[in-house]
Amino acid sequence: MKFLRDIVDKAKVPFEEGGKLERYHHLFATVETLLFVPNETTQLKGVQVRDKNDMKRFMGTVIIALIPALLFGMYNVGYQYYEATGLVASSSWDLWWIGIQRVIPIVIVSYLFGLLIAEFAFSIIRKHPISEGYLISGLLIPMVMPPTMPLWQVAVASVFAVVLAKEAFGGSGMNVLNVALVARAFLYFAYPSDISGDQVWVYLGDQMAVDGFSGATPLALAASTLESGQNVVQTLAASTTDYSFANLFYGFVPGSIGETSVLMILIGAAILIFTGVGSWKVILSVFGGAYLMALLLNLVGVNEYMLMPPEYHLVIGGLAFGAVFMATDPVTSSQTETGKWIYGFLIGVLTIIIRVLNPAYPEGIMLAILFMNVFAPLVDYYVVAANKKRRLKRATV
Repeated sequence: MKFLRDIVDKAKVPFEEGGKLERYHHLFATVETLLFVPNETTQLKGVQVRDKNDMKRFMGTVIIALIPALLFGMYNVGYQYYEATGLVASSSWDLWWIGIQRVIPIVIVSYLFGLLIAEFAFSIIRKHPISEGYLISGLLIPMVMPPTMPLWQVAVASVFAVVLAKEAFGGSGMNVLNVALVARAFLYFAYPSDISGDQVWVYLGDQMAVDGFSGATPLALAASTLESGQNVVQTLAASTTDYSFANLFYGFVPGSIGETSVLMILIGAAILIFTGVGSWKVILSVFGGAYLMALLLNLVGVNEYMLMPPEYHLVIGGLAFGAVFMATDPVTSSQTETGKWIYGFLIGVLTIIIRVLNPAYPEGIMLAILFMNVFAPLVDYYVVAANKKRRLKRATV
């Protein structure tokens, strides 16, 4: 490591003040801090606590937590491909290879346009370091996309999200909305046929058994019972895809790359909670709010969709992924401990309301999180105000 440190120190000279490449100092500093723990020390007096876990290491923990869902997503892309074509894979590697070909280009485009183009451009124009936030957003954006999303749309959405959801507010730590969800929301409203409904998963035959196949997601099938009047569970069971509760939990179903396997997502949740990076209060309250709202709709249900068992809501769609990796974003979520319970609970409640009472939009977690991102500061304000009021009351007794 000393050898690498010496190379970096020598390469740093042109980027320092007065050097030929001074204007690119922040770009070089970003690369340096990705490789090494910052060697700067504070000059302030008093007790100093040294910790190697800077913001980039913090972000690295989230990336590690995302890996199980990402790897399974790649495998599932291949699995769904062979299910659709009716062909038989000679080995599990065949499934992985299909997934790699589909997913990796989306990840590359996300980082290329979001980080290397948008973030670097703002770093030079505004003369500030490249923020660490996109290390996570760059991976989250592909994971909330279907595997057949056109790459040019991923590029446009990545730049749009960086510019309007983050840099417009001052950069990482200042953004009001979750960057990855803004990218998905942009694509949903700009190109809805490519990201939602029956077209969320399209299989291309490559001159094989079929030329094209589109399959409805489980949420789209559940929403279809509003017109058919059939039982949701029976409708899912009658589908050509195995939409049993177990299969929905394990994730062998069509859907966005990272959202299908609740099991893999929960493994990621365990990593976030164990390391203290993600708030278990937010995660638990999202699931709790969704379950209780679905249970309430069961009691007053006037159609089959409202009567769908609450546990199905927890494993269908992107609720689990949103609860673990989106709602827990430390920048856009509530900061107070009580506020985290309220914030997460309302996300769960709103998700089910949007799903069931708004048939035009079968998924609700994206809009619910974005809505609560906006109201998170207000939740914290009233929590703090209530705490002050209680303390003043005790002080005057």
